[in-house]
Amino acid sequence: MDREGYFRIGTVLKTKGLKGEMQLYMDFDGVENIKITSVFLDIAGKLVPFFVESIKHNQKNSAYLYLEDIDTIEKAAMLVRKDIYLPNKAKPKKRKEEFTLKDLKGFIAVDIYEGKLGEIIDIHEFPQQLIAAVNYKGNEVLFPLNESIIQGIDRVKNIVTVDLPEGLLDIYME
Repeated sequence: MDREGYFRIGTVLKTKGLKGEMQLYMDFDGVENIKITSVFLDIAGKLVPFFVESIKHNQKNSAYLYLEDIDTIEKAAMLVRKDIYLPNKAKPKKRKEEFTLKDLKGFIAVDIYEGKLGEIIDIHEFPQQLIAAVNYKGNEVLFPLNESIIQGIDRVKNIVTVDLPEGLLDIYME
């Protein structure tokens, strides 16, 4: 399955008990407010769906999870260190005043001249500015997130329109 329609919420840390319960590390803010009935785990590079039997949020970034058909410690152990994803439609919408440039991770970057660049896979935070990372034609391309680069943000379609400096993409393509 293509990850473009999904967002990562965390990772399976370890098993708990003998009946298939797993402890999760949740690094997506507000995941405790999402009603989760199914999840997708990254297994060998593919997103595999699982139905959720129960999920208990015990601390800010931690939860305990039971999945249907995962009822032994052996089955659960095979899912340890796997990333967990949800479909984008489950992502809670932030109010306009809560939205920051860090929230652009997962958005599709579109240059006004080059067209679609790809999904913003990471946002690097430096003292002076934020830097977006995009996989473009097999190369990681970095560009600053500032008023002169960003031309528009469509929060409904998850698209950020940018005007990259002339020659920036050429540097990464050589």
